[in-house]
Amino acid sequence: MASQITAVVALLGLMIPFVTARFASTPISELRKKVTPVEQLAASGSLFRRDVDPTTLYPAYNISVPVDHFHNDSLYEPHTDDTFPLRYWFDASHYAPGGPVIVLQSGEDTGTDRLPYLQKGIIAQLAKATHGIGVVLEHRYYGTSFPVPDLSTENMRFLTTEQAMADEAYFAQNVVFPGLEEHNLTAPNVAYIGYGGSYAGAFNAILRTVYPDIFWGTISSSGVVEAIYDYWAYFEPIRVFGPPACISMQQKLINIVDKIIIGLNSTSTTSELKAVFGLPNVTYADDFANILSDGIYGWQSRNWDPAVDDPSFYQYCANLTSSTVLYPSTASLTPQVESLIAVAKYPNSTSLVTGMLNLIGYVNLTSVAPCTEGGTSQDACFTTHNSTFYAQSDISQEWRSWPYQYCTEWGFLQTGSGVPANQLPLISRTATLEYEALICKDAFNITEPPNVDAINKHGGFNISYPRLAIIDGEADPWRPATPHAWPFNSSAPVSRPNTTEEPFMLIAGAVHHWDENGLFSNETTASLPPAPVRKTQTEEVAFVLAWMEEWKTAH
Repeated sequence: MASQITAVVALLGLMIPFVTARFASTPISELRKKVTPVEQLAASGSLFRRDVDPTTLYPAYNISVPVDHFHNDSLYEPHTDDTFPLRYWFDASHYAPGGPVIVLQSGEDTGTDRLPYLQKGIIAQLAKATHGIGVVLEHRYYGTSFPVPDLSTENMRFLTTEQAMADEAYFAQNVVFPGLEEHNLTAPNVAYIGYGGSYAGAFNAILRTVYPDIFWGTISSSGVVEAIYDYWAYFEPIRVFGPPACISMQQKLINIVDKIIIGLNSTSTTSELKAVFGLPNVTYADDFANILSDGIYGWQSRNWDPAVDDPSFYQYCANLTSSTVLYPSTASLTPQVESLIAVAKYPNSTSLVTGMLNLIGYVNLTSVAPCTEGGTSQDACFTTHNSTFYAQSDISQEWRSWPYQYCTEWGFLQTGSGVPANQLPLISRTATLEYEALICKDAFNITEPPNVDAINKHGGFNISYPRLAIIDGEADPWRPATPHAWPFNSSAPVSRPNTTEEPFMLIAGAVHHWDENGLFSNETTASLPPAPVRKTQTEEVAFVLAWMEEWKTAH
């Protein structure tokens, strides 16, 4: 027994916290963690382990920008002439006259989480190579950059990608960097280069096409340029590139759950299923099935840098594929598990029984036990059905910002129901569009699909522009929404040429914007950064230097 317990601890790595890409189906207990006391708003943000806390190196500044850039658009009525403080940070340690301003858009996160990239990573590398200024610019409605006194649905109307891009354009045309007042560092007097990853990557791709006279070039890393309502394809790269034994076991276990909840549709058998997982008091079957999907989401949080890597996905897979029962307390559940597997019309193989017992143990260790220790009900821990919580809209309810964006413009609801009928999903088919969109209805009274045309009109999969670089990860679950979406989406081009003018690169083995972070020179080894990342970052420096030569010729 001692050896089994030791194995479990090793496999779970003491449950290192991680951030996943879960959106609409995030349990309300997790959203509560994003409610920031007002007095702490100015100090919010988390940091990766680094040699020096970057908040001590880079003081925060603010620039006053218009709340409403588009007074001719009825979408923003009633209009306002107000301004608000947009937060930014910069590093001018590499600057020499003639160098560019390189702006990292922080996207759907507090800007403080992006500060390490001023120290090391692609922004630091580009600033050093070009003698430029590195900037982290916070997105409106995140961090401390709120243009409104509360987050009521009416006051959320100014949260669009269009307005946020106008903020960045305004910044480039008006900023005066403290300590560099003698230099005119506004566009178009100096070259502005934009960078962003994920949503911020798509933001930068569109930014280049909308403001080509302000931004000389941009880099879109893992840029989700094709807004998609039912984004079931999020799980396709995981299915294709994940460990085959783990993927197969996940599919079978989820299918058993679905056969019982959806196929059999028996209240008593569903109750038995919940009970065997230690979750008898989770009211809604879709909430219950949602809990069983947690482990698979760790895929996106993998990173090549050990300091920021999240090992939870492989720890989860080690649980599912173990040939032995890892949790002694679950052994007594074998008869119930065998019965449930039989009800789902699966053969009772030893590996399948062991896999389910280990999934039960994993769920109890990572979800049930923490909930019990917290002294709250299981519904309080795991439900997404709570209109009272969603109705909260004071300024501390920071969780509202990104849901509003995906409910109104971006979509990306990650469903199991959307998976083709001839394919076993990695998450339950109870994760329907209706379930994933509960937050849209209850938080914002939005009952229609998002206006994805507001995003896709800029080109979607086919977005292209001189000095717009497309950098994506081969195994990224967001790849099906990027210009590298083929073969996961047949609407995307099969390939494009990779040129200095329009770089188009796929990082082998990479997940989500792996080119963004980096190491200090004394941290590098023969294998870190890995060769594909090192090659990509080297090429990024090379093509930005070439873009700067173009700038010098044109100016």
